[in-house]
Order: sequence, then structure tokens, then C-alpha cells
Amino acid sequence: MTTPLTIVANIEAKTDKIELVKTELLKLIEPTRVEEGCIQYDLHQDNNNPALFTFIENWASHELLQKHLNSQHLKMYVQATEGAVINFKLNEITKIA
Repeated sequence: MTTPLTIVANIEAKTDKIELVKTELLKLIEPTRVEEGCIQYDLHQDNNNPALFTFIENWASHELLQKHLNSQHLKMYVQATEGAVINFKLNEITKIA
């Protein structure tokens, strides 16, 4: 059995674009959760800084993650939030214990 790939994606919105970014991120939940290989796809918002959003994701394989990253709904998100995101960081991590 292969170990699922865990992703931590951090998105920082511009202060005046928090609601726009949040709305667009929420639109990703439903279509992503039904994608092949999606085990977990949970969106979080920082309690102390509402401009910070974090996705905790688990994927069955790197290949299926790549398929997600090339999906139409993700491309639509990128277009909709152009100029509204200050920083985006994606970490691929593997559970070791």
C-alpha cells in the first residue's frame, strides 16, 4: 500500500481581498473532494489573521495531485483571484510516524 501524499497549502490574501479569496477557495471544495485520489481536502482560516488560509490535503498519489493541480476548477480559481493573493506556498509532506 502506498503512503498518501499530504499537502499543506498556505494562501495569504491581500487585506482588502479576504472575502473574495475566501469565496473562491470555498468553490474548490466540492469539485475537488470528488476527484479521483482525493482523500482529504479541508480549508482552514487563521484565527489571528483572517487573510491566511490553509488547505490540509491528502492524495492517493503524486500523479493524482498533479491532475488536480491542472484541473479546470483550479484554473478558474487562479483567474478569479489574480492580483488578490500576496503569497501562495505549497508543501508536499509525508507522514513518517
